[in-house]
Amino acid sequence: MANKYHVGNLDVYLVSDGINYTDVGGLFGLVPKALWSKVTTADEKNRVPMFLRSLYLESEGKKILVDTGYGDKLSEKMRNILGLGPQRARLINDLRSIGVEPEAIDIVVLTHLHGDHCGGNTYWNEKGNVLPTFPNATYFAQRQELSAAMFPDERTRGTYFADNFRPLLENGQLQIIDGDTEITGQVRTKIAPGHTPSFQTIVVQSNDEAAIFLGDACPWGIFLERLGWVSSFDVEPLVSITSKKMLGNWAVRHHARLFFQHDATMESAWLRREGKKFILVEPVKVQPTS
Repeated sequence: MANKYHVGNLDVYLVSDGINYTDVGGLFGLVPKALWSKVTTADEKNRVPMFLRSLYLESEGKKILVDTGYGDKLSEKMRNILGLGPQRARLINDLRSIGVEPEAIDIVVLTHLHGDHCGGNTYWNEKGNVLPTFPNATYFAQRQELSAAMFPDERTRGTYFADNFRPLLENGQLQIIDGDTEITGQVRTKIAPGHTPSFQTIVVQSNDEAAIFLGDACPWGIFLERLGWVSSFDVEPLVSITSKKMLGNWAVRHHARLFFQHDATMESAWLRREGKKFILVEPVKVQPTS
């Protein structure tokens, strides 16, 4: 279900492509069970839930979506592995619940090109052709990220899939950007490397209010309070820590609302600093998953 927030004079929505389940070692890396078990509980397959949130807003007459989830191109076997369940068109239906059809989207900003963030860029039609899910949108991706996706290595090959982005590149819908980029006067990207070398967060500013969609720069809120906690999915873990410090300092300085993309315990919070530590304030909690 889409949840609405206000940032200045903008209505900002968290919409969802559902929930998947990932091995707890993937999310928490080297963090021992004695610590992460105070935050969440793994299921009988040693998995924890990962929400698949996207950001939607309208700015300067543009309908903007950030990330597109897994989408519906996955095989039944992979859907079962991920625990996605049978429901289809999850993100599309959530957008429709707030009155937004896929054809209405003007801009899709991609934090990066991993499958759980851009799989919904495209879909297979009944003839087996790969088509853009948002046919009238310009998709934005970082130049270095596109290079990594086009030429994956042994570690990244399992998360970069050409059907998620190559058709957009070939038909001219993929706009390549390089570094921090203004999307509108109220929306811009902010590079926060670590998860991938050119990972980008999304900053929203309006009427002296600010918010930041953190994505995999900080997948769960606890990763800001515990800066040493780094996901196994991050290709540059020490860089991730530096980026989290930068983002946390920026959020405190601008009193920015934080949006968490994958957190199964909270979807939003504010941040304050106590000495060298960050503390989450007024978290918007979510119902525990079964």
